[in-house]
Amino acid sequence: MDHPSPTPLEGDAAYRALKGRDARFDGRLFVGVTSTGIYCRPVCRVRLPKRENCRFFGNAPSAERAGFRPCLRCRPELAPGLSATDSSQVLAQAGARLIEHAVADGEELALPDVARRLGVTDRHFRRVFQTAHGVTPMDWLATQRLLLAKRLLTDTDLPVTQVAGASGFASLRRFNAAFAERYRLAPSALRRDAGARSQEPASLRLPWRPPYDTQAMLAFLSARPLPGVEAVEGDTWRRTLRLGTRGQVHTGWLSLRFDTERGEARATLSPNLAPVLGGVAERLRHLLDLNADPEPIAQGLAGLPFPARVGLRQPGCVDGFETTVRIILGQQVTVAAACTLAGRLVARFGTPCATPFPGLTHVFPTPEVLAEADPASIGTLGIVRSRVGAIQALARAVAEGRVCLSPAQPVQPTLDALRALPGIGAWTTELVALRVLAWPDAFPASDVGVLRALGAASPAAALSLVEACRPWRSYAVMQLWHTLLAAERPHPSPPEETLT
Repeated sequence: MDHPSPTPLEGDAAYRALKGRDARFDGRLFVGVTSTGIYCRPVCRVRLPKRENCRFFGNAPSAERAGFRPCLRCRPELAPGLSATDSSQVLAQAGARLIEHAVADGEELALPDVARRLGVTDRHFRRVFQTAHGVTPMDWLATQRLLLAKRLLTDTDLPVTQVAGASGFASLRRFNAAFAERYRLAPSALRRDAGARSQEPASLRLPWRPPYDTQAMLAFLSARPLPGVEAVEGDTWRRTLRLGTRGQVHTGWLSLRFDTERGEARATLSPNLAPVLGGVAERLRHLLDLNADPEPIAQGLAGLPFPARVGLRQPGCVDGFETTVRIILGQQVTVAAACTLAGRLVARFGTPCATPFPGLTHVFPTPEVLAEADPASIGTLGIVRSRVGAIQALARAVAEGRVCLSPAQPVQPTLDALRALPGIGAWTTELVALRVLAWPDAFPASDVGVLRALGAASPAAALSLVEACRPWRSYAVMQLWHTLLAAERPHPSPPEETLT
């Protein structure tokens, strides 16, 4: 039995959003046009279809299951994804995100494994998922694979065989058949200037739901550059990156800027990152918090003791292990000092990476390298013994698979695993929840910046002042930190606490 696809708007209200090209509903509302068999994003610039020819869906898999094909102009694969609280069924939402991240990273995925990771039975997961999203988990998986393939075909010059593999298809025959059945065209029909871009960077377009405070995001990133790995120059952010998929490691660089006129971030990638374009896109979405829905966040922040800055987002990361190491290095020191220590770690243990940018020279050390490093060698970089122990314990846990630092992972089990490691306390885990796991309600109450911005005398007082902001306290933290950017540098914090 088919379930209706939940949508944020229904009927005439959905049509008004389509007519007004309302970007607030991008990624949460899709329109299938019965006269063409095509489904579009609400921001599509094609001629407005007649109301009687429109069917509305809450997600792309529901539109495709109903027999509609993705629009080649507005490209539904570019739409923002689910935010952490978009669905009333948190379990179903978490499952969708796990599937999406696995597909983007080229991970082999069995749906019973998704249920196991979420701590429920396969039957219960499938029932909750279909009730929440209107399609089965298998339908969701199939659509994500095809949309990733569509993106790779359009934005890279990868051979079709590589596109099929990177999208999770076991064979080219199955890929061609699925593509033809769902989209009624051959994969090669989407190719642009085949072979002409072999040595050119791949490109990414990453839309957001407005409003989006791009200046605040750039200010946050520019205050935390990792020497050798990332840099901000004007309105452009650049970094090196390492991604592994299907037993292969891809290393390269990316360069990103904001296009406020079009409401999207635009990135270029070195050609050797083209095979992992989907994984890069997911990480940039996480870094820039592009899946957020600003309206309920703004309502939740009305409880702050000062006016909230409109469109402020919750910065994530592109490498969970790297960011967690940096958070550990930030214990008891300033942001600038933590960046310096991380830069020394990169220079000593990072892998050289060729880029066209003088300041980008290495990728961050792997967990395996730091786990096996001589502790005394790490200590010579100015990192105190307790931090060395914490970093190496974390590196061993990640290398052995006991800890997975990804926004697709369940929050509480991940934090519990981190707390079991030496040198990792409440402040560190709250920041990991905020920046690595994309949890919208993290709150490092003892953070010196939080206390100063709130004028709170204690963590308990800080918690009381932001209680009304649940479940958006992570965004309250960003609001508080932003108030300090133009102020003096923060003082060193109490033990294991600092502004990071």
